[in-house]
Amino acid sequence: MGNNKKMEVFVNLTKGDTVVAIDEKILPGSLVFDSLNPFPGYYHEGPTESKPIYIYLVLARQYPLEEIIRATQNIENEYKINFDAGKGYMNIGSEYLNVIRLRHIPQPDMVAKLQEAYQNQGIQFLMHKKLKGKFEVKVKIVKFLVLEVLGEGIYLNSEDPTFAYVDIPKYMNTETFMKGSMDVKYNWDGHEFDAARASFYNEGKLHEAVRIRSDKMDLDYLTKIRKLFIDKIR
Repeated sequence: MGNNKKMEVFVNLTKGDTVVAIDEKILPGSLVFDSLNPFPGYYHEGPTESKPIYIYLVLARQYPLEEIIRATQNIENEYKINFDAGKGYMNIGSEYLNVIRLRHIPQPDMVAKLQEAYQNQGIQFLMHKKLKGKFEVKVKIVKFLVLEVLGEGIYLNSEDPTFAYVDIPKYMNTETFMKGSMDVKYNWDGHEFDAARASFYNEGKLHEAVRIRSDKMDLDYLTKIRKLFIDKIR
């Protein structure tokens, strides 16, 4: 890995999550969710390892993807920090919310500062809507990635090699994906992984894919996972 072809793509990721509304160290009156279990199919983190931080900032309205990217880049340049921000949508039952999902923020307690920075860039947040407790949600995230081609239909996230994408031959709705993933898990005896539905557009073609999260990423491992998914979704 490292000398393979790389490609820049916009990735769509659809997954379930368990979130909780938080009310400390955020912009007063705003609605913010913390992900309690961002990778439900992956249990490798030990009890002494810190939980990955995934934060959802609820927006006042839908913003074009380019506005979110521009605002994020301006914030990174102004404050000399790097973090990951994806435009997203969240469903809580019949409630539909526009969100920014944050990852890799330098400090867990800087959410309010980032909210203020986004406001300075013209991005406004949903205010004075109270939701308390824990929720099972469906989220869709759109983000820009650089993928490294490891093999046929197999791509590694160049910036975070614990994530990979494997091509599959057809689209799966939520029900089909859940059934297919369960069949794969039942027939898998290798190192554990988390899976989510994904797609990306490259060279004039929309690729349907499965996003894989694991700390064991090599061509043989991902080839076996891809083959099993293809077998189980026919």
